[in-house]
Amino acid sequence: MGRNNERNIKKHNDKLHKAQAKKKQAELSRKEKLKEIVKKFNESKNEE
Repeated sequence: MGRNNERNIKKHNDKLHKAQAKKKQAELSRKEKLKEIVKKFNESKNEE
C-alpha cells in the first residue's frame, strides 16, 4: 500500500484547495471590512 496512490493524492489536493479557498475568502472579507471602515471614517470626517 503506497502513500502516493490516487485516492490519497486527491484527498490531499482537495484539502489543500479548500484551505487555500478559505484563506482567499478571509482575505477578501478583510478588504471589504476595511473599505467599509474607511468609508465611514471619511464620512464622519467630512461631517466635522
